[in-house]
Amino acid sequence: MPTISACEVTDCAYNANRQCHTMAVTVGGPETCARCDTYLHASPKGGVSDMTGGVGACKVKDCSFNSSFECSAPSIKVSQHQGHADCTTFKLR
Repeated sequence: MPTISACEVTDCAYNANRQCHTMAVTVGGPETCARCDTYLHASPKGGVSDMTGGVGACKVKDCSFNSSFECSAPSIKVSQHQGHADCTTFKLR
């Protein structure tokens, strides 16, 4: 499972010190949007403190790293984009 090497979305409940601490995220949203569907704005923080998040599924069929709805990138980065969290590793086929 590819890991999330960095997450710049510091207001996410799973983010601590720019690292994702959920077991797995789903990347998806609209067809051409690599939105992190797992993003959660909540307090207090959640997740598993000693775990680095991974990519559980990718619903973005036009991403070159998508293989049968699984991410084949070695790792991904997540950043804020137009008010939501996006996988910035996304690369159009």
